[in-house]
Amino acid sequence: MADTSREYDEAALQRLLTEDAALGEQGIEVTRREGVVVLTGCVESEARRDQVARRVADCLPGHEVRNDIVVVPVAAPTDPEAIP
Repeated sequence: MADTSREYDEAALQRLLTEDAALGEQGIEVTRREGVVVLTGCVESEARRDQVARRVADCLPGHEVRNDIVVVPVAAPTDPEAIP
């Protein structure tokens, strides 16, 4: 029998990150590997990366959370897009 509570926990955390008004992060994956909760995905700043990790850690007291989220800065284009 599969451990449905574990699957639910991961899905619930991903939904929380998506629906949280302060975060709204849809691209973060939450998985468990060898007893560690692992966060992967991309965000636009170090502050957002830390905010996501803190939110997950707050929901899982006593669990190790490994933050493998990558920061990909987003900047406005410097030149207008030329459409042929």
